[in-house]
Amino acid sequence: MRLPVTAHTSRPWRIHEIAPDFRVEDVWALPTPGGPDDFAHLVKQFATGDGDYVDSRVGRALLAIRWKLGALLGWDKSGTGVGDREPGLRDRLPADLREGPSGPDFGQFTSVYRTHDEWAAEMSNRTVRGVLHLGWVPDGAGGHHAQMAVLVKPNGLLGTVYMAGIKVFRYVGVYPALLRQIGREWEASAGERSAGGKKTTAGGGGA
Repeated sequence: MRLPVTAHTSRPWRIHEIAPDFRVEDVWALPTPGGPDDFAHLVKQFATGDGDYVDSRVGRALLAIRWKLGALLGWDKSGTGVGDREPGLRDRLPADLREGPSGPDFGQFTSVYRTHDEWAAEMSNRTVRGVLHLGWVPDGAGGHHAQMAVLVKPNGLLGTVYMAGIKVFRYVGVYPALLRQIGREWEASAGERSAGGKKTTAGGGGA
């Protein structure tokens, strides 16, 4: 479910102090019901998933067009990644986050930092710098679920035009398929999460 931008900006996430020059583009509630300690499972799912989230003909066609244009126009060429055009966000981290776990890299994304309830990873190409932010939030009914925000910083006029041009692609070809895949993988890992919880409980009882 898509959420208002304030669902992200109203929470005390650390990303606010680290990327104030990025615009919050989209915020989504993810279909990942769980307990207070399940955030690590979600991070693992993102980092080790097969990435085959485009499960519709329209989505796959739009994605193919995007990569062909990127190859033709040099949007994703070497020298445009994180840290190439300007320093990456890890250079902005305060000491406590820099010394803590960074989290896993995945796909085109380089992990920036990870806490018990927050994870941020960034990507960059010729058109835009982007941040994928995941937070673990209470659902108001005793459980938790994930909230995903996408933050962007267009690279000049090209980036601004690019973001406007892919808006339909994002809402038709990417987000619906991504949320469905996240939900399927989360449901499939229910047994693993349950087993992990039992081990934790058993260990705690013996301490």
